[in-house]
Amino acid sequence: MEVSYHGHSIVKIKTNDKVILIDPYITGNDLTDLKAADEKPDVILLTHGHNDHVGDTIEIAKASGALVVAPNELAVWLGWQGLETHGMNIGGACEFDFGTVKFTKAFHSSSYTTDDQQLIYMGMPAGILFMAEGKTIYHAGDTSLFGDMELIGKRHAIDIAFLPIGDNFTMGPEDAAFAVELLSPKLSVPVHYNTFPPIVQDPEDFKKLVRDHEVLVMKAGEVVQL
Repeated sequence: MEVSYHGHSIVKIKTNDKVILIDPYITGNDLTDLKAADEKPDVILLTHGHNDHVGDTIEIAKASGALVVAPNELAVWLGWQGLETHGMNIGGACEFDFGTVKFTKAFHSSSYTTDDQQLIYMGMPAGILFMAEGKTIYHAGDTSLFGDMELIGKRHAIDIAFLPIGDNFTMGPEDAAFAVELLSPKLSVPVHYNTFPPIVQDPEDFKKLVRDHEVLVMKAGEVVQL
């Protein structure tokens, strides 16, 4: 399995001859190495409805025919936009031909802002557990620190965890470091930082705060083999 990071909260997974994109915020993201027109995933997984996570989902899915798996309200709305979707909810898991997806809690908000400045409610925000080839990836989405991360870590042997560190909208470095202690993943990767002024952070500060666990600060396009 090949896992790569592409700036902000974008993660790409290649497994079982499938390509999966998580939260493909490409257009307007100065930190990514991707171009939306070049992406042809088989599946798009979304954590919540904010524009910096839904990103280019509609354009990419229409061009590639990708299945979009998302929290239910977001999936319903994207289905109305002409996409093939599969709606899920917190605590639910589903086995697909590309792997198993399970949605976890995330303490945040979830809405989509339209060009005419309307806010559309998109249901509960979520984290994602993705399991394939005997490996488990945890993408926390946008979230604060919460105690049930310990339960997630006890229930699932996490190989790599993508955790927001930007502060202001999500956990900051200190809380994210404590989240690592609760989750106990084999490897942690900081995400959701430096894209906008309110979330500027030095990821090395997060790395220094984490004790007894491995942290990898990934550059856009960097790949990890699991």
